[in-house]
Amino acid sequence: MRILRNGALLIILIPILEYFVIPRLTGASKSISILAKVNIFYLVLGVVLEAGALLAYALLTKSVLPKDSPRIGTLLRINMSTLSLSHVLPGGTAPGSALGYRLLTNRGVSATNATFCLATEGIGSALILNIILWISLIASIPFHSITNPLYGIAAVIGALLLGLLAALILLFTRGEEHAVGIINTIARKMPFISEEKLVAAIRNVAGRMDELAQDRHRMVHALVWACLNWLLDAASLWVFILAFGKLVSPLDLLVAYGVANVLAVIPITPGGLGVIEGILIPTLNGFGTPKNIAIIGVLAYRLVNFWIPIPVGGVTYLTLKFGKGTRVPATSGIGED
Repeated sequence: MRILRNGALLIILIPILEYFVIPRLTGASKSISILAKVNIFYLVLGVVLEAGALLAYALLTKSVLPKDSPRIGTLLRINMSTLSLSHVLPGGTAPGSALGYRLLTNRGVSATNATFCLATEGIGSALILNIILWISLIASIPFHSITNPLYGIAAVIGALLLGLLAALILLFTRGEEHAVGIINTIARKMPFISEEKLVAAIRNVAGRMDELAQDRHRMVHALVWACLNWLLDAASLWVFILAFGKLVSPLDLLVAYGVANVLAVIPITPGGLGVIEGILIPTLNGFGTPKNIAIIGVLAYRLVNFWIPIPVGGVTYLTLKFGKGTRVPATSGIGED
């Protein structure tokens, strides 16, 4: 209850600060001329690009599931439901992943495949984001003096995440017995957890990862969709800023976008709320975007990227809960006797 209460308080206070207090303090609320000159076409295009990013993530989900998995429309609704929850509750992607697991298994996906899907798309997505950040940082060195300490922090966090992801991939695909040993040690110290079933689940996930690594066609598709998910989302931000009259260098935008999203991985607020805005606005301003345009453009982007998915995800969850579809009782096979 305390987590829910704190999450609700953040959801109430941060948008008030973002959309009313900060613009007033910075003078952005007086920039009527910026709003009067907004390009409606680019605003609509920004929304379309964000929708494309969400569709790309659903296709990523589809690419790592078996061929008899739910249709893309169902997976899109599941992803929207989990995204909505992740934007409301703190704790990173954990609450959304738990809901995603339940919704996938309720739609006939086996517990093993659901676990593998959530783990793989999370690892793959994080891997692509950090690669985008590193490429952008390296490519921007000839054009900018990279002295902002946030870049260094993000680069270090990104390097640590890349190392961790590489270690996890190697552990599950080449060091299965070591992974089993670690899980055994952890399971013995946890009540209500069946050691045998947890180990079996880990072996199944490791087997699925090995299969995916050997299936180049599926692997390429998964990486392409993960890449498109991030690039379309970044393009949405770029277009929203363009809608208010500033053409930002795509390279500068990717640096700002990558730094903000890598640092947002730290589960301080739901969905990086306040963190992403607090990094994007000054970073874009430092790259030459007028402060008023940076504020209005980023807030417009976050309205579509963060806020609108909350009610939309709530509706899609209701369609999954009460609509027609396959529902197969499924258990994780971990906590049962």
